[in-house]
Amino acid sequence: MKNEIQAITDISFTKDYIQDVKTIFKESRHYVKQHINYAMVYAYWLTGKRIVVQEQKGDNRAGYGKEIVKNLSKELTKEFGRGFSVQSLYNFRMFYERFSEPEKFSTVWRILTWSHYKLIMRVTQKEAREWYCTESANLDWDIRTLDRNISTQYYERLVSSQVKEPVIKEMEMKTKSFQDNKLEFVKNPYVLEFLGLPENKSYVENDFEQAIIDSLQKFLLEMGKGFAFIERQKLVRTDTDDFYIDLVFYNYILKCFVLVDLKINKLTHKDVGQMDFYVRLFDDLYKKEDDNPTIGILLCSETDKTIAKYSVLNDSKQIFASKYLTLLPTEQELADEIERQKDIFKETHNNL
Repeated sequence: MKNEIQAITDISFTKDYIQDVKTIFKESRHYVKQHINYAMVYAYWLTGKRIVVQEQKGDNRAGYGKEIVKNLSKELTKEFGRGFSVQSLYNFRMFYERFSEPEKFSTVWRILTWSHYKLIMRVTQKEAREWYCTESANLDWDIRTLDRNISTQYYERLVSSQVKEPVIKEMEMKTKSFQDNKLEFVKNPYVLEFLGLPENKSYVENDFEQAIIDSLQKFLLEMGKGFAFIERQKLVRTDTDDFYIDLVFYNYILKCFVLVDLKINKLTHKDVGQMDFYVRLFDDLYKKEDDNPTIGILLCSETDKTIAKYSVLNDSKQIFASKYLTLLPTEQELADEIERQKDIFKETHNNL
């Protein structure tokens, strides 16, 4: 706390004294808001702990826990007003049970709001909850972004669903190689409901591309960690022809270029061959000595098991095909689609 107060004290003054005073109050209000938020969140956690301790005193009567919460709600509402319903107190109780280690709140998690924690509490896996907390704090996710990422199983797709067992062990040891890492970064499917594309697919690839550019920040978030946008319709020139790659990114974690080719139709062998050509050509022209090999992602409306098995996709270490969804599915629908896509590509990239 002393360091944060000192930060306000150390505000550099300019020639515009009015602006300086405004800055002082803006920083002070930000400081107060952060600490009020933390105090309230921690109070909710302590309340949840106290409820659990009271329940553990050993009364075996049926409904004993419900009676505790009901009586406490009545007394708190009488003393402090709204905000202490029975459901709210059950949320405080779950908050303590989900996050029983108080030291967590001395880290970056202390900047999260109660609204963040209410969303994260519904995640059953402890590792996933901690990941969502850390990412929300570090990347400054608002409530809407966090809700969407949980609903679309961002953690499961990024960390678990496409990682083989040996890779999981390596992940725990934090010694993953580039080949292992890239499997995590290529999702399947991608959920692009924020683009506003019609479900009947009555749009052309230029519309698809423009929608991504218009919602670039959200698209980068859906892509995963470490992606930076480089260029749209990247011109790649040979001795005799000009070629245009839809979207080019660089991933600073994988240290490689990522080419994305957009397809509004079903995946074809020609699409795969074209991407293979782009990846080889891009590596030859643009990859630097300290870059890893370029990755190509074919983003299409529908994948195909036969194409995956009998095209260059089956043995290429650099090309991936992923389906995109234009509407936000339910958690069950998304889980089913992930399993379906895994089945389609189960023989693909097995030896990476």
